[in-house]
Amino acid sequence: MSDTPTGSLYVVATPIGNLDDLSPRAARVLGEVAVIAAEDTRHSGRLLRHLGLARPMLSLHEHNEAARVESLDARLVAGEDVALISDAGTPLISDPGFVLVRELRARGRRIVPVPGACALVAALSAAGLPTDRFLFQGFLPAKGGARQGRLERLASREETLVFYESPHRIRDTLVDLATTLGARRVVLARELTKTFETFLDGCAAELLERMDADPDQARGEFVVMVAGASPRQEDEAGVVEGEALLVALLAEGVGVKQAAAVAARVLGGAKKVWYGRLQALKDGH
Repeated sequence: MSDTPTGSLYVVATPIGNLDDLSPRAARVLGEVAVIAAEDTRHSGRLLRHLGLARPMLSLHEHNEAARVESLDARLVAGEDVALISDAGTPLISDPGFVLVRELRARGRRIVPVPGACALVAALSAAGLPTDRFLFQGFLPAKGGARQGRLERLASREETLVFYESPHRIRDTLVDLATTLGARRVVLARELTKTFETFLDGCAAELLERMDADPDQARGEFVVMVAGASPRQEDEAGVVEGEALLVALLAEGVGVKQAAAVAARVLGGAKKVWYGRLQALKDGH
C-alpha cells in the first residue's frame, strides 16, 4: 500500500457513534495494514467485525504508549504499514497517540492522516455558536477546585470555549460554569451521532434545571460549548491618556523598550502591545 521504502503510520478516524460515518478510505486502510494499534482492542474489535475485517491488533493506551514506540517503529522499518485508532473519533484529540506520532515523526517516518469523525467539530458545526475562533480544552480537571480555577482563568477569553465531559461530572461542571461565567450561553451536545443525540441550549443554571426535570439528559458523553466573553471596549478617555503618556515618554528621550515597560506597569496590558504602539508613534513622529 505504501510506495516508500519503509511503511507508513496511518492515523485513522473512526465513528463516534454511527458506524456508517466511517469513510470508505478508512475502511480500506484498516483492511490493508499489517497491524492496528487500538486504544482498546476489545472495543475496536466490534468495529472490525462490523466491517467484516480480521486484522492483527495490539493495544496502545496512555499507560503503554511510550513502550510501544520501538516495536511499532521496527514494523515500519521492515516495510509494514500500521494503523492507529482510538475508541472513537480522531486519535490524539483527547486520546492516546501523541507520543507515538511525535517520536516516529522525529525519526523521519511517514505519518498519514485519514480524516473522519471528531466530536468537537461535529458539535460545533450544529451548536450555533461562533466557530471562527474557538479554544478546545479537552477534559476539565476532575477536582472541583482545579476545575473552578481553570474556568476562572478562561473567563476573559473571547473565543468559544469547548470541553469534553463525562456523565458523572456534567452536573458539577455546570454548577462551576454558573458560578464562574454566570448567565453566559452554554450548548451541550450529548450522545453525538447516536440514537439519543441531543443538543441542550441555555445558561448553565437553566441546563441544570432541565437535568433535574429529566435525569436522562445527564446521561452519555458530552461536548460542552460556552460562548466567549464579550469583546472588551477600551474607554476612550483611557486611550487618550495612554497616548499622552507614550508621547511624553518619547519626548523625554526614554527608549521604546523602557517606555513600554513603564506603560504596561502604569496603564496595564501587555508590554509587547505598548512596544508596538510606541514604535508606531516614534516612526510616525
